[in-house]
Amino acid sequence: MPDRRIRKIVILGGGTAGWMTAAALAKVNSPPQFTISLIESDEIGTIGVGEATIPTIHWFNRLIDLNEVELIRETQATYKLGIEFVNWNGAGRRYFHPFGRYGGPHDASMFYHRWIRAKLAGTAENHQEYSLTTQAARAGKFAAPASDPNSILATLGYAYHFDANLYAAFLRRRCESKGVRRVEGKVTGIEQDPESGFITSLRTHRDELIEGDLFIDCSGLRALLIEGTLHTGFDDWSHWLPCDRALAVPSERVQDPIPYTRSTAHAAGWQWRIPLQHRTGNGIVYSSRLWSDEQAAETLRSHLEAPPLAEPRLIRFLAGRRRKSWNKNVVAIGLSSGFLEPLESTSIHLIQSGIAKLLSLFPTRDCYPETAEQFNRVFGADVESVRDFLVLHYHRSAGRSEPLWQYCQHMALPEAVAYRMAHFTRTGRIVLTTDELFKEASWFAVMMGQGLEPTDYNPLVDGISPEENRAHLSRIQQQIATALGAMTRHEDYIRKQLRQP
Repeated sequence: MPDRRIRKIVILGGGTAGWMTAAALAKVNSPPQFTISLIESDEIGTIGVGEATIPTIHWFNRLIDLNEVELIRETQATYKLGIEFVNWNGAGRRYFHPFGRYGGPHDASMFYHRWIRAKLAGTAENHQEYSLTTQAARAGKFAAPASDPNSILATLGYAYHFDANLYAAFLRRRCESKGVRRVEGKVTGIEQDPESGFITSLRTHRDELIEGDLFIDCSGLRALLIEGTLHTGFDDWSHWLPCDRALAVPSERVQDPIPYTRSTAHAAGWQWRIPLQHRTGNGIVYSSRLWSDEQAAETLRSHLEAPPLAEPRLIRFLAGRRRKSWNKNVVAIGLSSGFLEPLESTSIHLIQSGIAKLLSLFPTRDCYPETAEQFNRVFGADVESVRDFLVLHYHRSAGRSEPLWQYCQHMALPEAVAYRMAHFTRTGRIVLTTDELFKEASWFAVMMGQGLEPTDYNPLVDGISPEENRAHLSRIQQQIATALGAMTRHEDYIRKQLRQP
């Protein structure tokens, strides 16, 4: 039989997406079965604002054997316990989306129903008081989650903030040490098989021909292969996510970095603040139909907490996704597969989601349509679940009256979002599918934070007396207070990590 195994993989584009993909492929390519070539040009910039992550980043770090101390040191990273949302329901109002669980170590989903019952009876504190992760973030403290399932510290969850450019450069060094070949150049020619339409080679401006069996499109918003060559098509989601531009700018560090991202709503969009060891990442996402670039830049500058280190960089985008992220022998990873704004820091997650699905569905040279279809189904479901979570934030902005927010408050919703909101309001239940990225704690945090109030709870909780239920909630608060008192300041924890060999 002829050899139909993949022998040459070509990645178009570097940045976070390209070098993460190369790192994962290099790790599983042992003993070597294929070569990996990555084409990028120093003259073509990357978006480079994906500086905040979510806890799924731990999967990728384990995959490529990247230890935490190395990451903290090489990328100027800090820890991230969640996201604080400011002014999303009107001036002065704020809430926290924690990466950890609510309640005690064994409460699981029944905590929400215990709390709702007590809240309806007027005997519970604000739900955020029962999240150790939330309280640690607001106190500026950090601790690693406990491996002991009986410890309240087992409810903690975290991710990282890091410098995306340093991260990509760090991964590049690791990849090149493992045999990944970097090709400097701009692609000026793309050759396809006349019968199948499969891409066979890329030619650079230096007239270097790079042949391949499988091509990974990490060319960012240009989507040079998946769209520019294969004309795959794009699903526009701007009617649900109307912001279409962003400005990004770094600023000086002015204080010890806090262990969370901050998202602050403005009249025509929202602003992010991401604290790193050496600086702060800032940006503003907005609708160009309501704000000019100059208005957005002025709003961004006026809300910086320290002097900027550069001029704001403009990023134009359209919310949506490719109709196929895998087409013929091209797989789009990262922004080439679509764009969902960075409201919940999901850009890097979607990169590694695409990588994970590529590894599990790794093809032969034939790239059978059934394999591509399965990739598109499961990856598409992941993207849609993230979209729905973002839509919830915009739609439930009841405290704002500006045109952008008025539009979002009255727009027609994806069916899954409307159903989930109604179900939670009536029964206190959060029903998820098996593989959704955001779990119960995330949906609970945002629905409560954005003003959804449940009116009932699981009747099984009535088997517990009101007194016992109140006592249980009080014990959780006591456990949180005790654990919080023993935790380390975030800045001190980082310094301790940096002292390790």
